[in-house]
Parts: sequence; structure tokens; C-alpha cells
Amino acid sequence: MHEALQLDQVDIALLAALSEHPRAGDLELSRRTKVARATVASRLRRLGEAGVIVDWAPTLDVAAAGYEVQAYVTLEISQGALDEVARDLAAIPQVLEAYVTTGSFDVLCRVATRSHPELQGTLVRIDQSSSVVRSTSVMVLSVLVAPRTLPLLADTEPAPSRRAPAYRSD
Repeated sequence: MHEALQLDQVDIALLAALSEHPRAGDLELSRRTKVARATVASRLRRLGEAGVIVDWAPTLDVAAAGYEVQAYVTLEISQGALDEVARDLAAIPQVLEAYVTTGSFDVLCRVATRSHPELQGTLVRIDQSSSVVRSTSVMVLSVLVAPRTLPLLADTEPAPSRRAPAYRSD
């Protein structure tokens, strides 16, 4: 895991420009952010190395690709079976993501299918994992707030410094 990177206004402006124009090169980003091209290149490299920019892949809309039936599935699993459940879920293409959680269930998954019968088949396949004790699913009816990160990054106040305070001896 990467150490958290302190973002400044230049980083936020660069990330916003990149989000709005994902195919823009360094020169175009430099023009849009009014920052030198070399600064853009070094900032992008730093943001990538720190893990803030995860990849350069396109954002895909599975619903537009025909997978309009989506659901969230919570799983209660057997004690110590996280690795097995991870393998089982990774083998199911309809499982888009899965997270280990706290609370009354152990894992939260998002699944997408083309139809309700395919969703039912996917849920049965998830339940066939020998480590899944119980599952519960909730259908997605519509998207209220689409996945986003820029409002969070742009609105946060700087985190307290992790450095020890510097004391001067007079």
C-alpha cells in the first residue's frame, strides 16, 4: 500500500483536466491547467507512482454494453475462508468487484448481468462456493450518484502533517 500523497491545487486541477479529457497529452493538459509541460509530466509521474492514478484504461459502462441488470450481494462466509471465496468470486465474470467489510456480513460484491435469469444463475453460482454461509442480494434500480472521486479530492482540507513538530532551541 502506498503512503498517502498530499494533493495540492495543481494536482487537483490536473486530475480534473485529465478526467474531463482522458485522451489529452501533456501539452494539452499543460494548456488547460496553465502549468508548464514539464510540471504536468512530473506531476503525472508522481501521481502514478503514488497510486493516485491507478491506470489509463477507459471507463466502461457495463449497462451500455448490455449488462443492465445489476445487484449488490452481501456474503457471510466461513471463518478463515477469505482466500477461497476470493478465488471463487474471481472465477465468475459477472462479479465486477468485491470488498471485505465490517458489520453483519463479510463481503460486499457488485454483479452485472444481461437478464434476471442470468442474475439468478450468477447468485446460485456464488452460493455454490463451499465457504459462503449466506448471501443477500439487492437490485440496483437506477444510479443516483455515479462513481466519482474528484469532489472528494477537491473538497478535503490538508491532512495533519505526519512529521513531528520542529522545535527550535533559542
